[in-house]
Order: sequence, then C-alpha cells, then structure tokens
Amino acid sequence: MSQPIPAPPSIPFLGHIGTIDAVLPVSSFYLLAKQYGEIYQLNMLGKKLVVVNSQELLHEVSDEKRFRKVVQSGLVEVRNAAGDGLFTAHVPKEQNWFIAHRILMPSFSAMNMRNMFDDMVDVVSQLVLKWERFGPYYKINPAEDFTALTLEAISFCAMSYRMNTFYMNDVHPFARAMSDFLLESGARARRPALVAPFMRGTNAKYQQDIDVLMGFVDEIIAERRTHPTDKKDILNTMLHAKDKETGLGMTEDNIRRNLLTFLIAGHETTSGMLTFTMYYLLKNPEAMRKLREEVDTVVGSRPMTVDDVNKLPYMIAVMRESLRLGPPASARGASPYEDTVIGGGKYALEKDVTIVCSVYNVHRDTKVWGEDAEEFKPERMLDGKFEAMPPDSWQPFGYGMRACIGRPFAWQEAQITLVYLMQRFTFVLADASYDLRLKQTLTIKPHEFYIHALPRADRKGALPLFSTPAVPRAADAAAQPAPDAASLKPLYVLYGSNTGTSEAFAQRIASAAASHGFRASIATLDSAAGHLPTDGPLAVVTASYEGQPADNAAHFVAWLSALDGEPLAGAAHAVFGCGNHDWALTYQRVPTLVDDALAARGAKRILARGEGDAGAGDFFEAFDRWEARLWEALSKEYGTTKSDGAESGIKIETGDVGTGRASILRQPDAALGTVVENRVLTAPGAPVKRHIEFTLPEGMVYRTGDYLAILPVNPERDVHRALAHFGLLPDQEITIRSVGPTTLPTDRLVNVSSLLSGYVELSQPATTRDLRVLGDLAKDGASKAALADLASAYSEKVLAQRLSVLDLLEAHPSISLPFPSFLQLLPSMRVRQYSIASSPLADAARAALAISVLEAPAMSGRREPFLGVASTYLARLRPNDRVQLAVRPSAAAFHPPADPATPMIMVCAGSGLAPMRGFLQERALQKKGGREVGKSVLFFGCRRPGEDYLYEDSDLKEWAELGVVDVRPAFSRESEKSLGCKYVQDRVWHDRADVVSAWEAGAKIFICGSSKMAAGVKEKLVLVVQDQAKLDHDAATKKFEQITVGRFATDVFE
Repeated sequence: MSQPIPAPPSIPFLGHIGTIDAVLPVSSFYLLAKQYGEIYQLNMLGKKLVVVNSQELLHEVSDEKRFRKVVQSGLVEVRNAAGDGLFTAHVPKEQNWFIAHRILMPSFSAMNMRNMFDDMVDVVSQLVLKWERFGPYYKINPAEDFTALTLEAISFCAMSYRMNTFYMNDVHPFARAMSDFLLESGARARRPALVAPFMRGTNAKYQQDIDVLMGFVDEIIAERRTHPTDKKDILNTMLHAKDKETGLGMTEDNIRRNLLTFLIAGHETTSGMLTFTMYYLLKNPEAMRKLREEVDTVVGSRPMTVDDVNKLPYMIAVMRESLRLGPPASARGASPYEDTVIGGGKYALEKDVTIVCSVYNVHRDTKVWGEDAEEFKPERMLDGKFEAMPPDSWQPFGYGMRACIGRPFAWQEAQITLVYLMQRFTFVLADASYDLRLKQTLTIKPHEFYIHALPRADRKGALPLFSTPAVPRAADAAAQPAPDAASLKPLYVLYGSNTGTSEAFAQRIASAAASHGFRASIATLDSAAGHLPTDGPLAVVTASYEGQPADNAAHFVAWLSALDGEPLAGAAHAVFGCGNHDWALTYQRVPTLVDDALAARGAKRILARGEGDAGAGDFFEAFDRWEARLWEALSKEYGTTKSDGAESGIKIETGDVGTGRASILRQPDAALGTVVENRVLTAPGAPVKRHIEFTLPEGMVYRTGDYLAILPVNPERDVHRALAHFGLLPDQEITIRSVGPTTLPTDRLVNVSSLLSGYVELSQPATTRDLRVLGDLAKDGASKAALADLASAYSEKVLAQRLSVLDLLEAHPSISLPFPSFLQLLPSMRVRQYSIASSPLADAARAALAISVLEAPAMSGRREPFLGVASTYLARLRPNDRVQLAVRPSAAAFHPPADPATPMIMVCAGSGLAPMRGFLQERALQKKGGREVGKSVLFFGCRRPGEDYLYEDSDLKEWAELGVVDVRPAFSRESEKSLGCKYVQDRVWHDRADVVSAWEAGAKIFICGSSKMAAGVKEKLVLVVQDQAKLDHDAATKKFEQITVGRFATDVFE
C-alpha cells in the first residue's frame, strides 16, 4: 500500500511558487530535502513536481525501461536556440537526436581524446600565461577565467576555431550573449506565462542574444565550408559523416543546433567543475598539498604528456569529490512511461509526472556517503571505495542513453588544467574568510569567489612574493607604507587569525614598526606560502583552534610542513602564539609547529617563541612583554633605534568644521542585513537577553550551528567621552596620513565621530605598553606613581577592572597624549561572532540571535556602567535598521547530525541556548515534514523560571509537546524547582541514567556556554564514565576522550 508523498504548506492557486527561491532554487530544494527527506512533491502553478533526494530512489528512476529523461524548466527555454541538439532534444519524439548521437559518439573515443591533447595544452597555456603576466596581486575570478578557458577549448579542439578570449580586454560577444541568454532562459522558466508577452524589451534582448549565438555558429560553419580542412575534428564529423544505421547525415539545422549545444554545455559545466575544485582545494590545504605532491612526483617541472593522465589517482579522487559536492548540473528531469511505484512500493507515481532528480541532494545522502557527507574528503574516492559505492550514488554526468557525451573531453581538459596550475602556482583566497556561496543559472558555480595565483618560487620564472607589500585586502589598499618610509628597513608581519585577535596583535606590531626603524608590510600567513622574504625579518602571530591552524594560515602550515632540507636559509623569524589552555592537548600546537619548522628548514630564530593564553588573566600582558623583547631583538640584530616620545606613524590634518558627516562603510552593501525583530526574552530586573532576527543579504546562506559575525560601533556615550577629552567637535572632519599599514581610513576626509565609533575599540583594557607610554607622558609624580602601581599589578588592577586608555586619560588629566597617538594605542574594531539561533529550514533568508546584553557595574569605579560594545549596539537596533554582518562557519563537528534520527544530548546555560534553539527548530520542522527524528535531551541552566528561562512558554514548550526534546532545567536561584540541581552540570549528574541511555542509543553531545561551565559538564561526564566502567579518574578521563571522538562537540565563549 503506497503512502502520500509529503509536501510543504501551499498557497491556493499559486501552490509552492513562493517556496522555491527564484535566484537560487538549489538552496530551496536542499533545505526541503533536509525537512522532508528522500522525497517530496511541489505544486508549481498547477504543475506537479516530485523531487527525489536519495540514492535508492535515484537508482530506481534511472531505470530506462521504466523512466525517460524529460527536458524541463530552463532547458525548455534553451531549446529556443539549441532546438533538437543532444542536450535539449525530446526523445524519442525527435529522431535527429539518434542520428546525431550515433555520428558523434566516436568523436569522444579514447583515441580522439589523445589526438586533442596537444590542442588542450595549447589553450591551458594561455590561461597560465595570463595569470603569470598579471602577477600575484591581481584578484582572479576563477569562474570567469575558467569559463573563458573551457569556451576556448571547445571551440578550438572541436571546431579548430580560435576565439582568443585571453587576448581581449573585454568579454567575447558570443560569451556575453550566451551568459545573458542562459540567465534569461532560467528566468523565463520561472516567470508566469501571462507575464511574458508584456516584457517587450526583455524579449527583444533575448532574441538579440539568440541571433548573436546563431550568427556565430553560422560564421564557423561558413568559414569551414569556404576553407575546408582534413582535420578530424568534431565540426568535420558533423558536416561529412553518415549514420551507419540509416545512411543519413546530420541536417544543416541540426548541425547548427549541436554546435551551439557543444559551445553551451561543453564549457558551462567544465568551468563549474574547475571552479568548485579550486574552492574545495583552497578550503582543504591537506588535499591541496597531496595533489601538488602527486603532480610534482608524476610530472615534475616537465611538460605534461598524454600518458600522465592515467597516473594521477589522487587528482581523479579530487575531481570526483568536487563533482560530488558541487555538481554543476544540480538536477535533471525524468518521467515514468506508465503509472508505477518506487521506494519499495511506498510512493505512487502517475504516468508522465515530472520527477526532479536532485543530484545535489543525492550526493549528500548520508546512507551512502556517511555522516561526513558535507565534508570534502577525496580519500573516499580512492582504493576501490568509489567503485564499491551503490549504483547511481554519483551521477554528475547524467546516466544511460542521455548521459553527457562530452564527459571524456571535460575530464581530460580538467586534468590538464589542474596539472599546469599545480605546477606553476601557489593559490590563496583573496578573502580568507570566504565560504561557499552559490550562483545558479542553468548550472551552479561558486559566487563572488576570488583568488590570488602566486608563481611558485621553485619553478623557473616564478615571481617573488614580497617584491611589493604582501597581498593586500581591498579595504587596506590605501593603507600601505608611504613613499617617505622607503629608507626604513623592511619588516614582514604575518598572521593567522579567525577571530581577529592575532590580526590585531599583528597590526600593533606593524603600526609601531616605523617608530622602531622598520617599514612594515602586513599579510596573512597563507599569502606567504611558498615565498618567504630574506631582505627583512618575519614577525609571525598565529593561533591554534583546537589544534588546527586559522583559515588564513592552513595553506602556509601545510606548505611549511612538507618542506625538506633548509630551503629557508637566509630568512629570520620570531613567532608569538595565541591559544587557550582549555584545549590542553593541542595548546599552542600550531605556533610551536610554525616556529620549529621555520628553524628546522634554515630560518634564523631571532627571539624565543612567545605564548598568550586567552583563558588566562595576562593574555594581553604576555603579548606586551613579548613585543617589547621583539623590538629589543630586532634593534640588536639590525642596528635600528627607537624614536623618542609619543610619536606615532600617523599624522592628522584637520579639515573644515561642520562640513557634513562622512558615511564610511567598510563592507559592501551586499553584506548589509536588515533587522526585522528585536525583543527582550527576560523578565524586568533580570540580566537582559534579547532575541534579534535579521533578513540576510541576498545570496548569504548558513547552516544550522553557524555564527553570525557582527561589525558593531562603540556606544555613543564612550564616543562623546573621547571627543570631549580631546576637545573635538562631533562634526569635525580630519584626514589621516600614515607611514605604515593601518586599519584606519587614510588620505581622505573622515568624520571624527565616525572614526571613533567604528574604527577603534574604545573599551579594550589598556595594555602594559599603554601604561608605559602614558607614564612617560604624565607630568605629575602622583600620576606616574599610580600608573606604575597599575603596571605592577596589571591583572588585578587593569584587566580585572577593565580600565581602558580613555579611562586612564580621564583619571589623570596631566597626561598630554596627542590624538594621533591615542588612535595608535587603540586596537582596531573587530567583529563579534554569535551563534545563530535558528535553522534555515524555517526561513533561509532570515537568521536569529539570542544574546546577553552586557551592562554591568564599572569595576573601575566610574559611576556609569560598563557597556559591552557589540551587545549594546545590537540591543539598540530597531526594525529596518541596516547592520554589517557576515556568516562564519562553526567547527565542522558543531552542526546537527546529518541523520535526524540520531539522538542529541545538549548542554547549555544562558544565551548558550542559541545554537541549541537552531538545532531543535530544525528537528521540529523535520518531524512536521514526516521524517523520523531522534529524541533530544536539553540540559539548560538559568536563574529561575519566569525570569530567564528563555523560550520557556513558546518554542521549548511547543517542541517538547511535539516530542522533539525533553528539557531538563537547572535553576541556580531556585534549585528546589530543579530537583535540587543548582547548575547545569549538577542536573547532568542527577540524570546520568538518561544520559547513558541516550549515549547507548547513538546520541551526540553538544555543549555551549562559558569555559567554566563546559569544564564542569565535562568533569561530570567523566565521572559518569568512571561510575559506569568502574575506573579510576585518570583512566576514566582517557576512556572519555577515546569514546567521544566524533560524538562530542563544544562551542565555548567567555
């Protein structure tokens, strides 16, 4: 007996037309699959679509005896140009397809691919020359350049026609017309038919594009007829070959349609594959290292030969895995010949119903690809694993009779491209924080993805990295050293940073460099992979994140780890490491590795590695001490001297007063979100927690468990304090000139209020260096003595009391600190990351936060309270306010299990509930969609019910009644109402029998909250192991570490 196919809620008459994102349909199909599972149905303006998302169902609908391919959606519109070409023909109705298919199949034989090899190398060499010619600082759009490459390859190799796309200043007219044609074809497919006749201008442009495409094809055919050749290319095959079965050749019109088909399909999908491959390699440095190592071993520095193609197994694995996660053709259409059932008789399908085979979702089916299906792991394609996969698990090229005829062409072209790129370049992301965003036309590609190609130093003709300052971010381009600094000695400041702390420390070194006799350049560690300078020292500041390098240091670490011998002789370095002792097993792992590897490979260590523990009270003080030693060591090594006084590398020119306010945005409009809701979650008198929702910028996507990074501004009160202290007017405008790199806006008028609001941290505790500078400038003995006393007990009297530079200036008016020096002392404004408290299944265009608003008594003795910068900013936002924000991925382990049937044990306190709310919202929607959902236990710590028991009577109540979660609160102020359990770890111990039961059922454990809470919970869990296994504490701790691998994730904040 069949069962109903699930469907989302619909709108009368319109059906689900509003459910599918018109700009990025693949995202909607993905989220619906997460909610409804292996199959669901949609009503699109009266037309029924059935979407299949699992390998099991795809395998069934790939049975060509029961199902046929159907041309649907945008492909129907592509027929306006491609007609009955191989890709868009209606089969079996259009017999030209069979004739063309039989004639053209031999053109893609292994022998013909070998014959095309040299032509492919010719085209790839043009791309390589372009990237070498433009140099390492040119920001490359790989999607555009790979599109040019593949279009040139298909036209030259298949038709012996050079488009010369790499020698044009502008896009080739054919390429522009094709891009516009494909975009409009997709739009027409989504547009109601009644609307189309009224869009006269759009229709005229569409026809104009078709005319350009067909005119280009006609030109190629006419050129060949006028100047015939004996070359056995695909064009000659089309013009002269006969079908052995019928004796017929291809008609003139069918030749035109298939030439255009090859130009469209032959470039669009291959360029997408190459772009996805470049993205996944850059986000997975170990895979990039292995691929480069294989190319270096097999091919070396010699030209590639056709025999090399079959000697690169890891490259094949990389390509297969890239196509798994990023299949350019994300879906295809099918239809049953007769009424039938699939899924073991569960789902009934009517004759001729349209089936959308979501290859994108099937390639993420956890039943065949595992719980890590979202992760890029080429190893899953090696050593016979790929061949052992169930049939139709991997289907990026279609299947059966209608499978992609040009697969061998695309495969060889991609291999040649990757070999030559790996031979010649080291690649880095232009924006190290970039995470995949998709753009969809008829295919999908990475959107707004940019890279730098750095010629390899160990290859002939490669360019040195530091011939100019390191690869700059666009926002910092105007902040490089000025010409008058040319006489200073070069200093290269490199950092690896995810949260901004290491970058801020690096910026402090760079900012202070001029006063110590150095001209600083600042860049990410990744930008130096393969190229370390020897004309000046390296100052490296980098962090460990649970033992892993920062996103913008991963390639450098992989490169450095793979070096042999002493290729870095002549370089000199000093390293400062940031870490957190809460991760004791991996504390300082990356900084130690970098420091030791640099020295082992020939670089001179000019200063012992410094350590900063973010979980300790002297974190900033530790950096201050190391920085002071750094300048001493550099002065001794290079003979430089320090400038006297409070001189900074910044000069300020005052402009007219009151000439208007400058609006300075440090991120493009695309990163502006809009507030739609901001409400208080707690009772009056309780520490405030708020629920805030944003509409995300178009194209910005997130996974449940990710972060939302917010770029805040300082509280108005603190900005006014700074203005008053320095006697500045709020409307005053200034121009900043800098002799070193800076994150301040330079060489243009800037409103001083905007400067103090958005570019510097006014509330950051003063450092020991700051105290020394202020002490030198103090004009009375009492202030000097007070500052010396603060420095002697820095942790207790400065850090603990959150004393800022501004606090100290107000407390000691005798200190005459110039405004430029004040700016120089302050760290630059950094983003704050908050766990997203929603699931994209609820609304992919919206993200929620659940935050604590920090407004606490000022421990410095000031009457006004201490205000948290970001939380105060967020608390005061109103609906329709615009906010600079970005999605940042959380750790790979901190996402809900891919299989919703997996139980979860969640432990949190206060606003640590945020990600757990997103997890549970996703599970609730999946259950409502008919999926089997595992039971979750939520241990939640707060003060008392009715006060700060967040979402108590709304979401948590609804989801508990739905059977998604069992909530176990711990009330610190009324523990008698939580079974005597005061803290959340106490409740975990009290309910340990349920914890053990859930664990034995396969549960994963997630913890979110303060490091102290997380440590307390972990200790209780160790005691549970100790109690269950009858072990001593040390043995229980060791066993806990072993059994929780892959099933235990934390998100800890201070």
